[in-house]
Amino acid sequence: MEFDAVLLPPRRAASIARGEWLDRTINDALDACVRDCPDQRALCAVSLDRGETRAFTYRELAALADRIAVGLARLGVGRNDVVAMQLPNGWHFTLLYLACSRLGAVLNPLMPIFRQRELSFMLRHGEAKVLVVPRRFRGFDHEAMARALLPELPALRRLVVVDGEGADSFDALLAAPAWEREPDAAAILAAGRPGPDDITQLIYTSGTTGEPKGVMHSANTLFSNIAAYAQRLHLGRDDVILMASPMAHQTGFMYGLMMPILLQAGVVLQDIWDPVRAAALIRAHGITFTMASTPFLTDLTRTVREGGSEGGEGDEGDEGAKGLPSLRTFLCAGAPIPGPLVEQARRALGAKIVSAWGMSENGAVTLTRPEDDDVRASTTDGCPLPGVEVAVVDAAGERLPPGEAGRLLVRACSNFGGYLKRPQWNATDADGWFDTGDLARLDAEGYLRISGRSKDVIIRGGENIPVFEIEALLYRHEAVAQVAIVGYADERLGERACAVVVPKAGCRLDFAGMVDFLKAQKVAIQYIPERLVLCEAMPATPAGKIQKFRLRDMLRDGTL
Repeated sequence: MEFDAVLLPPRRAASIARGEWLDRTINDALDACVRDCPDQRALCAVSLDRGETRAFTYRELAALADRIAVGLARLGVGRNDVVAMQLPNGWHFTLLYLACSRLGAVLNPLMPIFRQRELSFMLRHGEAKVLVVPRRFRGFDHEAMARALLPELPALRRLVVVDGEGADSFDALLAAPAWEREPDAAAILAAGRPGPDDITQLIYTSGTTGEPKGVMHSANTLFSNIAAYAQRLHLGRDDVILMASPMAHQTGFMYGLMMPILLQAGVVLQDIWDPVRAAALIRAHGITFTMASTPFLTDLTRTVREGGSEGGEGDEGDEGAKGLPSLRTFLCAGAPIPGPLVEQARRALGAKIVSAWGMSENGAVTLTRPEDDDVRASTTDGCPLPGVEVAVVDAAGERLPPGEAGRLLVRACSNFGGYLKRPQWNATDADGWFDTGDLARLDAEGYLRISGRSKDVIIRGGENIPVFEIEALLYRHEAVAQVAIVGYADERLGERACAVVVPKAGCRLDFAGMVDFLKAQKVAIQYIPERLVLCEAMPATPAGKIQKFRLRDMLRDGTL
């Protein structure tokens, strides 16, 4: 495979000179762990689906990575070959990436919720040579689906099945034989060792508006972000991280797989989200940091407040109570964090709640600081990390003053190398500014607030509707489980706004109730949606992102 990562070479000299690119790979970081702390607990993988737990020291992690790497080489995997895997959080995921990195192969993580349509495109586009899947996960037969895809994927040479029973099983091919003791093992492990600018990860965007895009990252782009992220959050070798967010997303991959190794810290992986089990794991392992989306924070807070964790519960009325004594920080991203949730979580968990915003293309871009007032987490998405610049511009590309919403541009040490086979979509100018496709505003102190997607703009009678902000307010309504605001054509005003809502079970919401609720939030009357449509489920990508283009089509066609 040839990787057209055209955005990397022009940045190298300046990024190295500024100290932003570490010029290290995951191999270098793992080697340092084996040298400095070989017998330290590196990884504890808790599988609720399989009912098992497995732990590794750094010495054990490195040894098994070598074994699996030689096993992959026996399957024909070499430098720049793509190994795709559709696995949940677990040790197989981490070890496969480490093994691929030993060979200079590129890992392509795929979400376990993807099915034939998404997989067929991604595997063909990425020219995956090997695909690794679980035999079954959460009751679904991944092996059968993968075998059905094989005939239409000429580049795919081998299927490997975790917990498989035949010749294609993960154990038989990769983990059981002592491949690392073979006479040619040392030569294999040395021959393909990649450099820090080689592509190490191919990860696909969710495709909310069309074809998924293959985001290419090097060790330098990924580690530059991880180092700045850890610095902002004061994370180090003594921390223990819980990762229950999917590792096939950039969140789990960067901060649950790569970051612990760079920091020489420990990590606990959880494959299926269960807040009661998560709370127990935090207590049992002394977890100090975790990162997940807003629903995870809501669930964990409720569990601890209701006494669902082992060891007691936090006292909502006592500001000093710590329901999870070791947990220092919970970073929340992916959706606005309601102010009341920040307060409740702070009291129940005893942890600092940090908000953040980022993309697959650049990792985390903005984070609030642990030293910030709690209100920052619910009113902003943070300020730029070291090595990151952001700009909010108008349609002509001119910078806007604080408080005004416009297109968000990012220039970062962690910006990706480009979209695989689609350089025309790279959306990066000659000065390195990447157009995120988001709308945002900056306050006077440089803190960012995302206000929507550029393609989601609704212009009602010449007035831009702050879609993201109105959605965030409606999420606070007790009857709203999901909401998306989309535009529909209007002869006089050009566009009007419609709120599409999935109500919570047993709850009701009508148009008058929605209007009254938003008026109580002091929303300008022009910004209040002029229609309300209730539905049972949103059209969404396999990753769960709402597909607003489909909602707009359904409104237009009268099928919603």
